[in-house]
Amino acid sequence: MTKLPRLTAAELIKFLNKNGYNLNRQEGSHKIFRHPVYGRATVPDHAGKTIHPKIIKEIMVSMGLTLEKFLSLL
Repeated sequence: MTKLPRLTAAELIKFLNKNGYNLNRQEGSHKIFRHPVYGRATVPDHAGKTIHPKIIKEIMVSMGLTLEKFLSLL
């Protein structure tokens, strides 16, 4: 079984922007993105650190994506 990728905040933000999410607001180091269909996604933006796979999975599930589809969109 394929594991979830390790992404930095910058990589995840680039993925969200490419897939229709827009930055709605920021609270401290957490950026909150909105999508008209999929809703909200919160990304902790700590420079150079990788995002925990659980956060990536939550975003993937909220978008209704399988792991294979998610990987193909990266």
